Amino acid sequence: MYLAPMTHDDALQTFLDTVCPVIQKDGSAFYFTPASLAKGEAVGLDRGQWYFLGRGGVLGDVEPAVVTAAFGFFNPAIVAMVWNAAKAKLAPRAAGTLFMAACADHGRATLAGAGSLAVFVAAAEKVVAAAEVDGLSLFAAVAAEPLAEDLPGRAMQLVAVLRELRGSAHLVGVRAAGLSAKVAHFVSRPDDGRMFGYSDAFEPTDADRAAMVEAEAITDRIVAPAYAVLTEAERAEFVAAVHEIHAALAA
Repeated sequence: MYLAPMTHDDALQTFLDTVCPVIQKDGSAFYFTPASLAKGEAVGLDRGQWYFLGRGGVLGDVEPAVVTAAFGFFNPAIVAMVWNAAKAKLAPRAAGTLFMAACADHGRATLAGAGSLAVFVAAAEKVVAAAEVDGLSLFAAVAAEPLAEDLPGRAMQLVAVLRELRGSAHLVGVRAAGLSAKVAHFVSRPDDGRMFGYSDAFEPTDADRAAMVEAEAITDRIVAPAYAVLTEAERAEFVAAVHEIHAALAA
């Protein structure tokens, strides 16, 4: 039996096009701040170890291949080297908890003056609760972590959780469009190969770029039902709140 692909209306697509790129940027704002890196250094983790073990620690004490699958885009050899060295210093779940605490602390340091945090938190929690977790391992893991009680900390954590929602969905979209993670990386970040563990140059083809357009469309179709639970009024308030948070983080 043929099942038609999920679709969504133009208004919802415009909404996704507005908020998702901002969330993608802001959800990682705390990763490498001096205060966050200091938390990692205090437990013996260098910058790379802090990123991999902190972000991936919510998955538990898993094999490197599981982290590679959840993160995507990185050279698996780099993931294995850094992950194994990092988890020899600190249990992954402890690192994941510390990473989320650093996220909350960054919110407290930057978002305390934002007036729309309650609106954002209410809407973001509604989206997270509506999201289907099937196939979205990193999102599922981070969404299961307890959230801070205070609004600035909780809001920043939810920005990070929503970032993982789209990021996890995007990996599904990339594979569904027929792209490998490496090729997808070079389509999106042609100048950052070495940062992701690739020493060889690679030039994507026009077909690769077309497949990435398809991957983005699939990503939108995956996340759209979760965001669709917001009413028109809630979407408008969410857009304003996301932009206010972005401005506060950039200040």
